[in-house]
Amino acid sequence: MQKKPDQITIHERMETLIKEMIEKELPLKDALREFEKIYIETAKTKHRGNKTKTAQALGIHRNTLHNLINVLKIE
Repeated sequence: MQKKPDQITIHERMETLIKEMIEKELPLKDALREFEKIYIETAKTKHRGNKTKTAQALGIHRNTLHNLINVLKIE
């Protein structure tokens, strides 16, 4: 019996995605960078580009967020 999409836990969803990444032999460094980039972009969108609120939501300092945005080339 399969679970409905709204019943699948975050862990289970990530596990499925990770299996796909492993199958494609994506290096860990690239996988982590991609996760970090998408995570920050999504948080930034939620907070309408407000870096202070985004940093607070992510539990990091605003300067750290600014540096990550530059390193990950997030617009």
